[in-house]
This record gives sequence, C-alpha cells and structure tokens, in this order.
Amino acid sequence: MSGCSAGSSAAPCRFAHYFVICGIDTETGLEPDQLAGENFEQSPLKRTFKSKVLAHYPENVEWNPFDQDAVNMLCMPKGLSFRTQTDRRDPQFHSFIITKEDGSRTYGFVHTFYEEVTSPQICSAMQTLYQMHNAEHASANPPTSSSSSSSSSSSSMDSLAGGYDSSRDTLYVSKALCLITPMPFMHASRRLLSQLHRAVTAATAPPLPLESYVYNILYEVPLPAPGRSLKFHGVYEPIVCQRPGLGELPLADFSLAEAFCLLGLENLIQVFTCTLLEMQILLYSQDYQRLMTVAEGITTLLFPFQWQHVYVPILPASLLHFLDAPVPYLMGLQSKEGTDRSKLELPQEANLCFVDIDNHYIELPEDFPHLPNKTEFIQELSEVLLRFGISPNTGAPPRTRACPDDGRNGNLAGEELAVLELLQENVTLERLHALTKRTGVTVARMETLRGKVKAQSAECQGGLTGAEKDELKNAKLNIQLREVFASRFTTMFADYEAFVIQSAPDLESWLTNREQMHNFDKASFLSDQPEPYLPFLSHFIETQMFATFIDNKIMSQWEEKEPLLRVFDTRIDKARLYNVQRAPSLRSSIYQRCSNLKESAQAIEQRLMKIDHTAIHPHLLDMKIGQGKYEQGFFPKLQADVLNTGPINNKWSHRSATAQQKKGRHIQQTEHLSLDNDLKEKYMQEARNLGKNLRQPKLSDLSPAVIAQTNWKFVEGLLKECRMKTKRMLVEKMGWEAVELGHGEANITGLEENTLIASLCDLLERIWSHGLQVKQGKSALWSHLLHYQAREERLLDHHMLYLSLTVSHVPERRKSDCSIAMPSVRVSLIQDMRHIQSMSEIKTDVGRARAWIRLSLEKKVLSQHLKQLLSRQALTKNLYKRYAFLRCEEEKEQFLFHLLSLNTVDYFCFTSVFTTIMIPYRVVIIPIKKLSNAMTTSNPWVCVSGELGDSGIMQIPKNVLEITFDCQNLGKLTTVQLGHDNAGLLAKWLVDCVMVRNEITGHTYRFPCGRWLGKGIDDGSLERVLIGELVLSSGEEDSGRCCRTPPLQRSPSQTRRIKPTSAQIQEAIGEAVNNIIKHFHKPEKERGSLTVLLCGENSLVAALEQFFHHGFKSSRLFQKTVFVWDFVEKAVIYMESADQMGDLQETAEPLGMTCQSLCHYVNAINSTPRNIGKDGKFQLLVCLGARDRLLPQWLPLLVECPVIQQMYEDIALLRDRTTVNALIGVLETLHDFPITLEASLIKCIDL
Repeated sequence: MSGCSAGSSAAPCRFAHYFVICGIDTETGLEPDQLAGENFEQSPLKRTFKSKVLAHYPENVEWNPFDQDAVNMLCMPKGLSFRTQTDRRDPQFHSFIITKEDGSRTYGFVHTFYEEVTSPQICSAMQTLYQMHNAEHASANPPTSSSSSSSSSSSSMDSLAGGYDSSRDTLYVSKALCLITPMPFMHASRRLLSQLHRAVTAATAPPLPLESYVYNILYEVPLPAPGRSLKFHGVYEPIVCQRPGLGELPLADFSLAEAFCLLGLENLIQVFTCTLLEMQILLYSQDYQRLMTVAEGITTLLFPFQWQHVYVPILPASLLHFLDAPVPYLMGLQSKEGTDRSKLELPQEANLCFVDIDNHYIELPEDFPHLPNKTEFIQELSEVLLRFGISPNTGAPPRTRACPDDGRNGNLAGEELAVLELLQENVTLERLHALTKRTGVTVARMETLRGKVKAQSAECQGGLTGAEKDELKNAKLNIQLREVFASRFTTMFADYEAFVIQSAPDLESWLTNREQMHNFDKASFLSDQPEPYLPFLSHFIETQMFATFIDNKIMSQWEEKEPLLRVFDTRIDKARLYNVQRAPSLRSSIYQRCSNLKESAQAIEQRLMKIDHTAIHPHLLDMKIGQGKYEQGFFPKLQADVLNTGPINNKWSHRSATAQQKKGRHIQQTEHLSLDNDLKEKYMQEARNLGKNLRQPKLSDLSPAVIAQTNWKFVEGLLKECRMKTKRMLVEKMGWEAVELGHGEANITGLEENTLIASLCDLLERIWSHGLQVKQGKSALWSHLLHYQAREERLLDHHMLYLSLTVSHVPERRKSDCSIAMPSVRVSLIQDMRHIQSMSEIKTDVGRARAWIRLSLEKKVLSQHLKQLLSRQALTKNLYKRYAFLRCEEEKEQFLFHLLSLNTVDYFCFTSVFTTIMIPYRVVIIPIKKLSNAMTTSNPWVCVSGELGDSGIMQIPKNVLEITFDCQNLGKLTTVQLGHDNAGLLAKWLVDCVMVRNEITGHTYRFPCGRWLGKGIDDGSLERVLIGELVLSSGEEDSGRCCRTPPLQRSPSQTRRIKPTSAQIQEAIGEAVNNIIKHFHKPEKERGSLTVLLCGENSLVAALEQFFHHGFKSSRLFQKTVFVWDFVEKAVIYMESADQMGDLQETAEPLGMTCQSLCHYVNAINSTPRNIGKDGKFQLLVCLGARDRLLPQWLPLLVECPVIQQMYEDIALLRDRTTVNALIGVLETLHDFPITLEASLIKCIDL
C-alpha cells in the first residue's frame, strides 16, 4: 500500500492508523474458542479461549475501516492463553498483514504480554474447569487397589506441575497491544510497543500518561517522505525509521538475514523458485513472527513481480478450511508444540511446497525446474551473507527465549543471553567462577559472553546504541540481498519490452478484449533465451504474476506506471547505458553479478545517520484528572475521548491535504476525459483478476453462507482456469491454423507443450483435492483412481464367470485368414492404470497420476476416462464434501467438455517423456491372398524401428502372421524391415502391409508394401524397408476432424496406374526438396522423421523414381521387367570399362573423381549381404547421394553415358539438358543441411 494514497484529509500520510488492545472481556468471562479446535482432553490452562478487542483508537478511519474480527483473530490467532506464577511469561512480538480485496495491504504489529487476572469470577471459573477436568480423568482411569496410592500421588503432582488452585496460585492472562500501519515499519513499531509495555511494568510511572504517547503516534507522527528518514519519540528513547526513494527498491523492514538463517540459503532459493512458479506454499512454525518473516522475506524478493494469489502468512485456527483452496497460495500455519509433521492432514500435496521453519526442513513438489545459474547465484548471496558474519549453510537454532528489546543485548542470541543471565543471577555459580579464576582456570564461554556485553556497552557510548547499530546493519544486509535478486531479474528480462504486444488503440478496447488478446510473444521470447534458462522461463511466463506484470506494462501507455514497474524499467534503461556494447536480443547464459551493492547500502546509511525530519514530541493532553492512573503491571484503560479525535491542523497535515485535493481534481479530470469511472473500475477489476481464481479470504465473516460463497468462487475459478488452459493448449498445438482463425501467435516448441501439459496435470490435481472428505496419499486424483480400481475389480470378480461365457460365444478369427487385421483395443480405464502401475521407473503417487493423465491425453480418452471415473456417484459422494467441484454437476459437465476438445489434436506426451520404459508391441502381417499363397515355406523375420531405436531382428514362426514382443520404448515408429530367407518350395510372398501397435498407447501404424518378396519375382527382393503412417482410430475417422496433424507418408508402391506428366514430375521434385528444407528449419524437437521425407510417398526417392521412369523403355524382354537400377548398373559397367581402356583419363580431374565415387557406391550397394531388390537399391543410392552431397555430381555422368540412348526414348526428361540442369540446381539446395539416415536404411553398407 502506498503511503499517501487517495483521501480527503492528511490522514493517509500518518505513520499509524490504529492503536488496538486485545485481551479478556471480564463481562463475558471464559468462552471456549471452538473454531480454534477445542480439545477438552487438555488441561484448562492449555485450552484456547476467545479473546476480544477491548479498545481501539480512533473509532474508525474513513479510508481504512476497522475490521474488528480480522484484527482480533490476527492479534491473538490462538485466542487467550493463561499462565500461573510457575510458568514462563516472557513478552512475545509478532506481525500480521491484512490484504484487502483490491490487493492493498495493512500491517499489524503486536506485543503480547501477561497480566494478572484480578476478576474473582474468572479465577473461580478456571478453578471449576480444573475440578471438572480432574474428575473426568479420575473416572476415565479408575485406580486399582494396588496402585491407588501411586496414582493419587501422581495426580496431585500433576495439579502442582500444571494445575491451578485459586487459594495457592496467581492466574495470568495474555493481553496484546497492536499498532496498525499502512507501511511495514516493523522495527520502529516493535520498539514503540516494547517501550509502552516497559512503562507499565516499570517501578515508577512514565514521564507522561500513556495517552500522550498513543496520541502522538496516531496523529502527530507522519510517514517519512520517500527518500527521507524520520525520528519520533517513544516513552524512553527516540526511534528512527527511513523510507526508500522513488527510484529505489520499495520498503521492506522484515529481516532477510533471519529468513536466510531459519531456512538456510539452499532451501530458501528452492522455496523462492516454487513461489515464482506459483505453487502452493505452506509455512509451518510454532512462532508467528517466523511465519511472517519468511513469508514477507520471500514475497519481497519477487521484485518486480508481485504474488497474485491467496496470501495469509498467519492462518488463524478458525480458517483451516482454507488449506482446501484449489488455487496457488502462500499461507503460514502455526504448529502446536510436540506435534509431528506426519500427523498434519493436508488436503493436497501434489503441488505443495511444505516449509517446516523450526526444523529447517522443506518438502518440494516433484519435477520443478531450477532457477537459472542457481550455483553462481547462491555463491554471490553466500558472499553477501558472509560479509555480515552470517553463515549461509546453517539454520538458526530453535528460539528458546525472546530477546528484550532494550538495546543492551543487540547482538546476543536469545540462547546466549539466557546462559549469561543464569550465570549472573546465580550466587553459587558466581562464587565458583571467582574460585576457578583465582586458581588460573577460566570458563571460556562465560568470558566470551562477558566480552560481548562489554563490547556492546562500549558501542552504546558512541553515536548509535547497540539496537540502532543492529538496525543499520540489518537494513544494509536487507538491501544488498534484495539487490542481488533484483539484478537477476534485470538480467533475465532485460529485453522483455521487445516482446510485449501493444495491439489495442486505447485502454477501453484493451480492457474489454483483454481475455482474447495475446499480450506477450512467448515463442519469440523463449527462442531468444539461452538454452539453460528455458525449463524455468517456459514455466514462469505462464504464471499470473508475469501476466499481471505485462498487463501493467501495457496499461502504462495510458495510465501512470505502477511503482514497481517504474523502478524496474529505470534499472533496465540504466543497465543498457552501462552496457551499450551488448547487442539487444543477444542473450548469454554467463552469470552477471550485481554491481550496485555498495551504493544501495550507502543510501540507507546516510538516511539513518542524518535525520531529515523529527516529529512533534509527546506532550500532555487535555485530559480528565484521575483517569488512566498508573498501577504497576496493569495496562490502564485509556481515555477514548482524547484518542478518538486528532488535531484540527498541523503543518504536514495541511500540506498533504492540499496535495491530495490537487491529485483528486487531476484524477477526476482524466476519468471524465477517458471513461465513465464506474465502468472503468469494473473493467480494471475484471482485467486485473483475470486468471485469479479467488481474491483474499475475508477473515472477518465466517458464517456458513460466506464459506459457501467462497467455495463457489473456487468452483467458478477452477472452471474458468480449465477453459483458458484447454484453449491455450489447442491454439498452441494447431499452430498456423489457429493464427488464420484469429487466435494469435503460432509455434509451439516441445518445451512449451510440456509446460502446458504439466500445468494441466497441476490443475487436475487441484480440482481433485477440492472438498476432499479425508486425504489419502499425496495425489488426490490417484487416490480416487485407486478407490475406483478396487471397486471395479471386486465387481469383476463377481462377474468373471458370466464374462467368460459371453467371450466363448465370439467366433475366433483364424490368424491365417486372408482378412486378418489388427484386433481392436478396448478402451479401459483400469487397463491404463495397470500399465502405469507396472512402470517401475515411477516411484510416487503424484508421478503415477501425471503419467496416467499423459497416457490418457495421448490416447484421446482423458475426458472419457474421467467421465467414467465420476459416473460412480456413490464413490464420489463418499470421497467428497457437498461443495466440492466434482459434485457440482453443471460445472463438472462443462469441465469434461473442455477436456474433450483436446481430442482434436495429436499429443505424444506419454511416448516422448517415458523413453526408457518397456512397451509391448503387436505386429500383424497382412498378405494378399487373392494373388498368392498367404503362407510361405521360408522363415520370415521383422525389425521395427522408431525415433528412439529399433527392436532388432525377430524371427516369425512359420504359418503365423501375428506376434507380440516387449521392447524399450521406440518412440514414434518410422520403418519396418520385413524379409525371409528364401527357403523351401513356396519361397515367394506377396504382402499387402504390416500393422504395428503400441499396446499401451494404442497407437497403430500401417506400413504399406503391396510388393512381392522372393527371388525371380518383382525386383527380386528378399527384404523390404517399409515406411509407416499413423492410423486413425475409427472414432476419430467418424468425427471427421478438420484440423488433424498431417499423416506420415506411405512407402512407395510399384503400381502406378496414372503416368504423371513431365510438369507434374518436376513439381513433385521441387515439393519433395522443399519439404526437406522446411524440416530443417523447424526446432529440433518438432522435426519428426526425415526418413518419411526421403523414402515415403511424395518423397525425394519417389519423385526421382518418376523422373528416371519418364521415357524409360521398361518393356518385357522374354518376360523380364527392366528396372531403373538396371540402367544404373549398365552405366557403371560402361564407366569402369571406359576407365580401364583410358577413355576417362582425358576428362577433368573432378569429373574423374565423381565417376569413381558413383562406381564405388553402386558396387558397395550391390555387394551388401542384404537382398533389398533393385528398387530398394535405387532408393539406397538416392539416400546416400543426398546425405553425402553427390547427387548433383552423379546426374551429368548418367546423362552423358551412351547407355542412355539404348534404354531411354528421345522425349525422356533425363535426355533434356535444360531439365537436368534445373534438377541439379534444385538438388544442390540440400547441401546446406546435415542429412542423417536411419540405421534401418544403411545397415550392412560398407563404403
């Protein structure tokens, strides 16, 4: 919240808005706090009782209305606590924050101490509760005759140890003093509250009545101006605070040193990364101030970004149901003393970062990317911490005692101080110490501690007290740590402005179309980043905090810049000035250290050493005499009439009021010129909350209606998020088709696709964790699936007999039948679960749930599976509360419909991620029965290849046309090698095609053949390399998809019914070469199979075959077909014989070398042990020539060879010099690209 925000008076520029006192209401007495989780088994002193706001001054502030319930709840989150004279009653300090619905924040600082209970009613009520408690325990554990004496003695010991007897014990109850401020001046507020408490406990009355000091801080102490420091006076000592200038990092007074010590540097960076990626962060500690310190520390370091989701650093016990929120959150939960982490029931943990502050321990979500340059970043932060004497690796020991804030012990840790006080107060120990000293022995620890105290007292005689020196040191360390973080973002996003899309002509049109607009060119931004940054950045640019940052940037062309954005842009401009030689957009992954640590620390030191402004001293007020009388140990009842109204005027209030009026007039004018104010506010709220599923939880109202409304907001938010995510996934996957339909940018990289799918997995986990009755396991979705599986398998056992009877009536298709085809896969949710459960690589429930989602998405059954899962309504009712998303019928249907839309695009998100798993494959060979025997007497074999490897050669048993084999994931399938050994009488085989199916994903590939395998028939091939195409399932064909990804190409077939014209042939060659060039211009992860472009239908080989067949004399001579390979062989024989006779010796040297290379390649292909046939050999020659950039050199040799006249007609394209030269030019364009050939194509070729 800015210090001087809109208001009609000076008051927004006041240091504090309210002074509040919370404690026990003696009129209502002891009220158990049921919302805080009452435990009647505990002794009454340990139970929680309701606290009340006893007084607050002033009554109300117009621009910041007093929220009584929220303040009471956060001042005393555990309610009242009682003690007796035997218990420790050290004062405690903690802070809190109230975030309003518009995102503005108010800070609260609380000093809690114990005050003696003087009300006889309260004391007797506590006594009665103890008697009831003891009676219940006695009846629950009746003593046996043998142990009655021992048990009665133990119960009396219990009452002595922790019991309460009004005749013997003094009862104390907690009371809280709270200061509510618009800005986080934590140290100043803490010192003021501590001095007010000291004034009450001191032996003598304070110099002035307490009303004077409270009035002074509420009405006479202003906020420091930006870039200035302020001194005001507490009860005993002056207090100094400072505020950063407009160009500096915003105010942050919470100790980052403490946050780093509590978590350790490595852990804090991990939690910070989770926060940047908007995961659910749950902080856990016994100490409220630790929760606040870590939460504020982490959010402070986000500059220039801001946390956009639920932010409750201290979650009161009455609001525990907010942990059920299916949205990103940053919350702090108080741990009860002695409770174990394992007993903490959290609704969902799939995307949770759990931070146990007291034990310096964190639990991280699975699979999240690391911050770029993490090692160097940690090294730089370590150096800063070490310069201030803080070890980056060790967490602080659990705090045992609160440090009194008197400036006497600034640098002593609580534990050390406790030891020193114990030694100093104990006379016996003092004597022992003196005795050891006389004998020449010293107690090292004692001497060190005394030395520290002496050093500090010496410091106090200098310019600053120990506390002030501590504060200065803390402020300098804070700013230097923050500068290192800010420098990282300045480096990472130095060129972000170049990728902001400014598409709207004015603010109104931008706000109304905000949801449809693309504001940031993500694909171009990522392509401009260093490779190591991509995993993190691709996730981060999808977050709400980044989207809001870009929105603020776009709105800054019509409005005043948001303060954080203004500071960040100034830093980027400054960095560019200092670094002019660096070209924009030229990114480097070299770590750049922060360069302005010294200057930032000096600015703070100058402000704290040279005070710019001193506030009015506290003074006597016009009060009734006798009220507010001093009584040691009791905070008096203050006079409300003098504290509820401030001064009529003073210099700073008048000045700031005038400024506010001017600002108000200016705002009114600009609003009148641009938009109607109400309409603008509506648009602004909608635009700023786009993607935010819920604003801050309202702490003040916990009625069932409000809780129901909050849950309804969750449901609406989840549905909206699902719609946005599925739309984004579709638009990105459709690429240019989506651009033509007006959906913004194209191009999706494999990395970005993975990010979007991971984001969908996270959303599904959050939906499944909303409204759970009882949490089981870390993944709510997988837990639901397991319940479903157990139920279905029980039903399956009951119906097994019936199913076996039904199946036996289905006529079994004979495997050798000519109409054999791939048996259809039954869509089964349970079967898909079993596949995932059998994957030993996945160790956790969260991992299994994500793998199951990816598999379902790839199989296009995600919506269908989830619909089936939710169709068991009895199970859903058993697992989920009534308000859960999964029990809202209409929203659930819309959610499933959004997921169904993802079936229109192809994903390989399971196959491409789980590359090492074993997958069962089914191969079916389909012969052409009409023209030949379906069976062969020879021994057939098959080898399946994909993008990730091949299966190796597998023998097929005779007379079997279907086999199944297990193999490590082959990825997308590309080729099948099919052959036989030519044994027996029927050694000829006419194969129509081969079908191969991945039995887990259900992806089926068809490898067309349509050719003979056998000696003396067709081209004499005993082995063929077939190119695959992905077959659509029948359901997909029926749906007639309009935006399907193009299918992979077929292998060439010899049957060419329609002879293409010369123009069509030339066009086909150009198209084939163009496709190969486009392949290399795509990002590597998107390229797919090059084999298809080289050897499939419409490929380079197919086009060159047509070129060589044009005008070819392939008429049968004595029933023998002539092939293009025959022409190549004859040409090579001619060249070799001419070379031996010396005819080629006169040709130019390069031509001679080319001639030798052609002969060498053809002979190597002919001498291979593989029987790939004449067409197969020609295909191999083209592929090798393209790979080794020799095709354009070989063509002239074939054209010049006299053999061409015997085998080609005059009209042949190969005999047209102009056409051949054009072909050579086209083929030469492939020389710029590194063509690599699949192992299945070039196996056994020795060059």
